[in-house]
Amino acid sequence: MAKEYITFTIGPKKDIALIAHDNEKPKLIAWCREHYAELKHHNLYGTGTTARMITDQTGLTVKGYNSGPLGGDQQIGAKIVEGVIDFVVFFSDPLTAQPHDPDVKALMRIAQVYDIPMAVNKATADFLITSELMNSDYQHDVINFRRQVEERAETL
Repeated sequence: MAKEYITFTIGPKKDIALIAHDNEKPKLIAWCREHYAELKHHNLYGTGTTARMITDQTGLTVKGYNSGPLGGDQQIGAKIVEGVIDFVVFFSDPLTAQPHDPDVKALMRIAQVYDIPMAVNKATADFLITSELMNSDYQHDVINFRRQVEERAETL
């Protein structure tokens, strides 16, 4: 039987998702400007409006998906599952109700399940982007989902 965990490696060139709620977009754009020298060495992805605004206002290239309320958070979550995204910076707005809050919670959950670094505010993002691990390999263990599927299929 396959082992319980699989070791994945996040390489020195990170695939980073950049997401922000509307009230937080200016803060994320300022953060991207502040960390431009580091971010330009990584692959950047983002939800619709945020990706466009970061690209337009910082010169960084950000591959855009749909806006969060139109499924962009779920698209980023799917990319985590597929192994495309391995780092998330999400400046969320804790004081404003979001119509797509279940999608945001699902994205946070999938980042936890796949042991993906996720910053939800500037302080955490600053700590992560300046970490010595930012430009090196990082190995982390993720649940072996194939094994779980095999075991469930045998017992159900």
